[in-house]
Amino acid sequence: MDLKPKRTSVADNADAGDDLLLANGDDVAPLVRHAFQTGRPEGLLRQMSFVVKEKEAEIEETCKTHYEEFILAVDELRGVLFDAQELKSQLHGDNFKLQQVGSALLVKLEELLECYSVKKNVAEAVNMSKNCVQVLELCVNCNSQISEGQFYSALKTVDVLEKNYLHNIPLKALKMVLERRIPVIKSYVEKNICGQVNEWMVQIRSSARNIGQTAIGRTATVRQKDEEMLEQQRKAEEQCISGVGNLAYTLDDEELDEDPVIKFDLTPLYRACHIHDFLGIREKFREYYYTNRLLQLNSDLEMSSAQPFVESYQTFFAQIAGFFIVEDRVLRTAGVLLVADQVETMWETAVAKTTSLLEEQFSSMESATHLLLVKDYVTLFGSTLRQYGHDIGTLLDVLDSSHNKYHQLLLEECRQQTVEVLGNGSYDQMLIKKESDYENVVLSFNLQTSETMPAFPYVAPFSSMVPDVCRIVRSFIKGSIDYLSHGIGMHMHVFDVVRKYLDNFLIDILNATILDTINSGNIGVPQVMQIATNIAVLERACDFFLRHAAQLCGIPCRPVEMAQEALSAKAALKTSRDAAYVALLTMVNKEIDKLMTLTVDVNWTPEETNQNGNDYIHEVIIYLHSILTPAQQILPLDTMYKVGSGVFEHISNVIVAAFSNDGVKRFNTNAVINIEYDLQIIENFADERFYSAGLGEIYNEGSFKNCLVEARQLINLLLSSQAENFMNPVIREKSYYALDYKKVSAICDKFKDSPDGIFGSLANKNAKQSAKKKSMDVLKKRLKDFS
Repeated sequence: MDLKPKRTSVADNADAGDDLLLANGDDVAPLVRHAFQTGRPEGLLRQMSFVVKEKEAEIEETCKTHYEEFILAVDELRGVLFDAQELKSQLHGDNFKLQQVGSALLVKLEELLECYSVKKNVAEAVNMSKNCVQVLELCVNCNSQISEGQFYSALKTVDVLEKNYLHNIPLKALKMVLERRIPVIKSYVEKNICGQVNEWMVQIRSSARNIGQTAIGRTATVRQKDEEMLEQQRKAEEQCISGVGNLAYTLDDEELDEDPVIKFDLTPLYRACHIHDFLGIREKFREYYYTNRLLQLNSDLEMSSAQPFVESYQTFFAQIAGFFIVEDRVLRTAGVLLVADQVETMWETAVAKTTSLLEEQFSSMESATHLLLVKDYVTLFGSTLRQYGHDIGTLLDVLDSSHNKYHQLLLEECRQQTVEVLGNGSYDQMLIKKESDYENVVLSFNLQTSETMPAFPYVAPFSSMVPDVCRIVRSFIKGSIDYLSHGIGMHMHVFDVVRKYLDNFLIDILNATILDTINSGNIGVPQVMQIATNIAVLERACDFFLRHAAQLCGIPCRPVEMAQEALSAKAALKTSRDAAYVALLTMVNKEIDKLMTLTVDVNWTPEETNQNGNDYIHEVIIYLHSILTPAQQILPLDTMYKVGSGVFEHISNVIVAAFSNDGVKRFNTNAVINIEYDLQIIENFADERFYSAGLGEIYNEGSFKNCLVEARQLINLLLSSQAENFMNPVIREKSYYALDYKKVSAICDKFKDSPDGIFGSLANKNAKQSAKKKSMDVLKKRLKDFS
């Protein structure tokens, strides 16, 4: 029980304040400090002694209260100790009995544990043996797979050994052997698979030519089919435009017999890719493959000098095409063995060397045919590789830049052919015996003048020169378009370019060669006449040439015809035709000059007249007949008129010139009458030729006879009894308009019927002068006065 200390009052103790401070066990430090500060510690000590006594009393009271309970607890503990002793004795007895019973069991337990240990060791040994057997079986399988060339399977086996068995192999020796042999096996496999890839590279390089030729051949087949389809479409459109037929399209269901995919074996390469991927050295193999293929490409791009380029270019380009077809397949099917940038780099290398080679070879080529063949194959090569995504613009630029060289060679070849045709031609009218020949010679070049088929045999107005030249021109057009087609001339209008070169050929070569032939002096009048006729036919053929060029360029003929833009060569040929007529006239006139040597062959002072004319006039008639008869057959009517007019006008000039010639000192009336007989003969011949040629229906104003007007008026004047009327302007304008004063004056001075000698004048002094002589004398006098 708790006992509270009693408090003394202030009256009992003078230091009541200090007692109060120690009552509840408060901190005594302030009281002690206060007591010593005040110098009265005795009171504090007494108070503290009093407090100690109170606390002792409380402790004693508390002990008395709990003593009984303590005694009871001690008694109970003594009872527990007794029971514990009994239990210990009993436990000791039981332990002894247990030891006696468990000794035998303990021995058997130890034996059992030992058996368990042996069993565990045996099981571990069996597992280790099985593991080693599996490892050895895998090693045997790996060796067998390597010996059979199954390298990927062998590597899979090695991978299983590494991942599943190598770290669990209990035999250190076996583990060390495997650790040494596995890298050797991988190296051996890598070496062998690279050897297989090398063999494949050699084999695929030898096959690349056939691969490229096959692909280029298929491109050529497709191109031919496209051209045939475009030609059919063009014809159908022309028929529709002209209203002849209906425009219809048909679906071509023809299929190529060939498999569109070119087959070649990439299995070794795929195997090598998988194995190097498995070995974790993909980048190494990628670099190895790219380096070796680039070396092969550079080797393929080296052109051998042992064989001419024109004999080896197909093999060269087929090899390159095959190379890139293979690389395209590798790019698409061999994973990341190749990347597009690598293929593009190889293509740029090939294009650079190929363009350099083409430029060099084109610059040295001297044959348009060879250049065209190379160009065609290069465009097929480009079209083939364009299907595989390669840019061929640089190749086409090289071909495009060479089109001038090609056309110069083509022009030169056609010039040689033209010179040969004109030089070896017979210049005889062609005899066409059957309809098929007519179609090949006339209709194929649109040379017909009538839509009706003539009767056979048919004599054409032109010679074999015309169809031969037309074939040359047609081949030139085709050659020009062949070069400019299929990607060439993309930056130009092909038809305009072809038209320009066609004009160049017709003007600078054909027309110039014709003029050279005409002016060479090696051909006669019939040949010149035939050439003039041929030129007229070639003028008409120019329209055919233009239409043919348009057709080959894929342009319908109707728009070309409606444009009414003729070739410039047409005008040039017309000029040459006129030059041929001039040359013809010149040659005929020269021959006439040889026949009409009037100053020598004519007696200018005959004593009598000859009604049959002089001998020369009959030779002239025979010659003119030989000239005008074929001219009437082959020359156009307007040309016939020009030639005839020129010939007869020249005859008139020759007659007039003979009277004016200094070699003729004098002539009499009989000579004039004989010339008049000659003139009548030639006039009659001129009229007959004019009307027999059918010119009277066209030229109503006069015939060839009018071309002899100067000679006729001169003869009429010399035989006139009123010659002085020549000085009458009205009469002269009507009857003598073609005569010149000076010529008439000179000729009249030579006109004397009697000699001018002394004896002649005395004999005739008193003779009666005729009216004709008087009139002539008057004219002479007036002409002298006029001059």
